[in-house]
This record gives sequence, C-alpha cells and structure tokens, in this order.
Amino acid sequence: MRLALRAASLRGPGLSGWTDSIPVLRDPSLWSDGPVQPPPLTTLPPNERRRAGPISRLALSVAEEACAQTSLNPTAMASVFASANGDGGVIDSILRAIITPSMDVSPTQFHNSVHNAAAGYWTISHGSISPATAIGCFDWTFGTGLLKAAAETVTENHPVLFVAYDMPIPGPIGTVRVTPVPFACAFVLDPDVNAPAMAQLTLTYDTSAPDMTDLPDDPSLRTLALGNPAARSLPLLRLLALHQAGTISAGCLNGALRIEVTPC
Repeated sequence: MRLALRAASLRGPGLSGWTDSIPVLRDPSLWSDGPVQPPPLTTLPPNERRRAGPISRLALSVAEEACAQTSLNPTAMASVFASANGDGGVIDSILRAIITPSMDVSPTQFHNSVHNAAAGYWTISHGSISPATAIGCFDWTFGTGLLKAAAETVTENHPVLFVAYDMPIPGPIGTVRVTPVPFACAFVLDPDVNAPAMAQLTLTYDTSAPDMTDLPDDPSLRTLALGNPAARSLPLLRLLALHQAGTISAGCLNGALRIEVTPC
C-alpha cells in the first residue's frame, strides 16, 4: 500500500507536541523527563469537556494538532483510534465502586469505560458522522492500528486520521498490565500520493514475518517505547523529524508491518 502521510503529532514525557519534539527526536540526548499536560480541548462542548477523562483528552490533543497541520476538514475525515488498555483509570474506579457497600457506579464513569470513548468525543467535538473505528490489540496496537488505518485509506480512497494512545493504569490491574508512562501520537493519512505531505509511506503486511517491532537506539527513547504501546511509533516519528528515508517494522497481532518512509 502506498499513501501520503500529511501530518504527525505526539505527546509524552518530555515530548510536548510535534514542533517542540522535533529537536529531541533528532537528537535524543536533549530529552528530559517531564509531565504530560494536554492543552484544553476548546472544540468539545462544555458538558463533554467536563466529562472527558484524561486519556480521552490526551488522544484528542494529538488528533487536533495533527489535523491542524493540514487543510483537510476534520468533520469529513474518517478516524481510527487505537488503545491497548482503554481507560484503565475509569475501570479501576468502577471496580472499586462495585466492591464498596452503598457506593453506586457513576453514569459518567460508565460511559467513559467503553473502548470507543475517545473516538466518540472526537466525533462530538466536530459534529462528525464520518466512520470512526476503535481498536485494541495489546502490545501490537500501534502496528495493527496503523495497518487498519492504511488499509481503509487505500481501499476506501479517503483520508484517515490515525490516533494511538495509552496511559498508566492505577490500582491492582496496573500491577498486572504495567504501562509506566502516558503517550499518544496521531497521523493523517491520504490516498493521494501527490498531496502535500511530510512523507510517502509504502506499507507491506507480512503474516509469515516474525513478530518484530523496531525500537529506538537511544536508551531514553527506547525506555519510552517499551513503556507504552503507542510509543512504538517513535522510530517512525524520528524518521519524520529527521526528514530521512528508512524502513522500520511494527509488530502486528500476526506477523509484522513493514513501513518504508520516503520524505517529501
């Protein structure tokens, strides 16, 4: 599959948006740890803004930034939201409410517990009726989500917003499913390879290939990539920041996705 990558964004420890992160991606020695604080979501109506949880705000912050870099209308754009864990904080709160006498489950907590909550907030924020998909594939979520988004871009012949995101899970579940750091990234994919773009991508899905995900060479970025399934995107983001050609591999649920990057 060949397509244009029109925009990218990210947010994680020491990486506060695409523009601020470019120097760090080019020279990882500049990286320093820091809090992840998404900006206010001004596109969400006030009621939904109050109800949206931290993980939805994180996902929407990178989605907004990526879309703002293009001339495409977010309302008309299909989307794929990929999260390995979903909203673990909400699940922890609900489980605590269930086992606590005389404590009810909050309706707001309940509607945030579904895996497509972030995708739902995105469509609400832009009044969109375009297709929106939510997907989760454990540690293969980035590669499988990108495969889904690219396949839809090419077969349906329309741009797709791809967002990958996860946060640490509190409580007992977080001791089993350990996700040390929050991280989110977003990409705008376009079937028109002649469209204004950061790079052209050629993607090949090989079910017979070993389940292999390339990781950053730098120890700090490698730790980030191992600490959050969405941060498996860092090798791709680094190639984009360097404006450099290269080929990387992202593990999928079966096999691997080979991503060839050609800067524009």
